[in-house]
Amino acid sequence: MPLWAPLYGASFGAAIKRSFTKYADFTGRASRSEYWWWVLFVFIVGVVLEGLGLALGYAGATTNADGTTTPGPLFAVAGILIVLWFLGTIIPHLALIWRRLHDANLAGPFFFLSFIPFGSIVVLVFTLLPSKPEGARFDRPRP
Repeated sequence: MPLWAPLYGASFGAAIKRSFTKYADFTGRASRSEYWWWVLFVFIVGVVLEGLGLALGYAGATTNADGTTTPGPLFAVAGILIVLWFLGTIIPHLALIWRRLHDANLAGPFFFLSFIPFGSIVVLVFTLLPSKPEGARFDRPRP
């Protein structure tokens, strides 16, 4: 399957590999399976990093005289990892949403609805829509 075409029925690994391969590609389309496997991957890694942060913060935590607790110094390391993960995945995530909207025959800029109240719910519904053949107008075949 060429990279410019959606990968219907994508496996978890294929969807993740494809998302990183098309890191900042806002052209073409992405199937629902490509999109939702990516969302699951980002969620799982985020939960693991958050858990790591809590564990590292708890491991070196100290209790102050006034009863408050200060997290351990490694808590900051986990925080930095979380920020780096966010920065490293924001572009492919945005590109994938854009391509998913294309697959439902919607223009990518509909993503910006996310910035208005309740707009993110609308974008969520858009990502759930089935593929439409008309979305092929967004394809940009490459040699």
